[in-house]
Amino acid sequence: MSYLDILFLVLPETFVVVTAFVALGFDLTLFRRKTWKARVNTAALITTIGCVTAIVWLWRTMPPTAIHHSEDILVLTSLTHLLKIVVLILTVLTAWISIESEFTNHVGEYFALLLLGTVGMMFLVSSENLLMIFVALELLSLSLYTMTAFNKQNVRSAEAALKYFLFGGMSAAFLLFGFSWVYGLTGEITLRGIGTELANHKMDPLLMAALIMIVTGFGFKVAAVPFHLWAPDTYQGAPAPTAAFIASGSKVASFFILAKLLVAGFAPSAGGAAWRNFTDGWVPLLAVVAALSVIIGNVAAIAQSSVRRLLAYSAVAHAGYALIGIIALGKNGIASLIYYVVTYAFTVLGAFGVVAVVEEKSHDERFGAFAGLGKRAPVLSFCMMIFMLSLAGIPPLAGFFGKFYLFAAALSGWQDLALLWLVILAIAMSAVSLYYYLQVLKQIYVIPGEGSTLRASWPAKMSIVLLAASVVALGLAPNLLLDRLMPAVQRSWAALK
Repeated sequence: MSYLDILFLVLPETFVVVTAFVALGFDLTLFRRKTWKARVNTAALITTIGCVTAIVWLWRTMPPTAIHHSEDILVLTSLTHLLKIVVLILTVLTAWISIESEFTNHVGEYFALLLLGTVGMMFLVSSENLLMIFVALELLSLSLYTMTAFNKQNVRSAEAALKYFLFGGMSAAFLLFGFSWVYGLTGEITLRGIGTELANHKMDPLLMAALIMIVTGFGFKVAAVPFHLWAPDTYQGAPAPTAAFIASGSKVASFFILAKLLVAGFAPSAGGAAWRNFTDGWVPLLAVVAALSVIIGNVAAIAQSSVRRLLAYSAVAHAGYALIGIIALGKNGIASLIYYVVTYAFTVLGAFGVVAVVEEKSHDERFGAFAGLGKRAPVLSFCMMIFMLSLAGIPPLAGFFGKFYLFAAALSGWQDLALLWLVILAIAMSAVSLYYYLQVLKQIYVIPGEGSTLRASWPAKMSIVLLAASVVALGLAPNLLLDRLMPAVQRSWAALK
């Protein structure tokens, strides 16, 4: 395969990289003396054009079969193309939500980092090589660390970035150490090669230690207990659009690559997680992490008075729910996981969009800032109600079907209802979560508030409305996504097996 062929395969990523430099170049030259609003509008428009170009290319070049290149550094399937499209859509919506938050004068640099982080996610979902997975994950992480510190007027932003960087660096060390042990045990760095070698390899202390380190590394990335301590401060201190991007796009990419890593590379070392009958492997390890995440995330969220910190602990709980899809194994488990994280990404991005609008106008994101919002901003309030109820899993919204699909996959993926205990726990904690989501809606619709009508810029408002409409549509008609998702998962699952 020639270099021209390689460039053709990574053309969507090339579009995004070029867009990043164009946005940076325009802001530093032609628009340097323009108003902040003109600069951010132009950068968002350039970002949209570049991402839409990449989306159109991906949609028109869906591969019918898997394409493996250079020791699986690049693996293209219809599923990876679909996930890249989702990531690009989230990037565009994040860009338009960013218009509402005037937190930095370095507009070009911010949008360049947003796009480079997107490139990291795109490479992350399309690789099955341990080295490339690590490099792509670090490209994403370094972009997010810097974006977190962009609000120089807020000391919490610098503190959040430092904590995020320190925890992220520690997680990278654990992950790289775990990968090195896996390579030492198997002599392979591709997921297919590792799976083949481990098929005849018994579980031993070294392999178990490697699995623990890998789960620890990814546990930090997805904010699962007990690796979640960075999340509340980062979600609260980072600029609202950055927090939204961390909570949405990065979660989609991280959960997908974790699922692919464990299912394709470590399926022979899965073990079991039946109640009081655990067997050695990564499944019982993830089951314990998932259980702790749904308990601690939901209980801790009850005590919050900041909507941002509430969403952070909510993200911890949702990480626990998502891990159930990986534990479920099989193509139904993977499909339910992807559906769940995609719909969750849309929901939490919309919620942070509303927070960004409220915070920009009132300079506060605690519960009191949302008092009386139902009268001051009826459209945004209605959208926030949709997002909160979807996160709680109330029908007929996408959050309800996502949880139902996850729990059904977990119960059907194991004989004798081995994961029934975990599903019951997750359902019980979902009921608990309804309390703190309703606390936000109580502030919006019940508690009287002061202030004039709250107006958002039309791009941000349109983005939030589109996200709310998507949450409703995917709840009422989940086949809008599943009809594309299931065939792609089945083909990818066959390739993995």
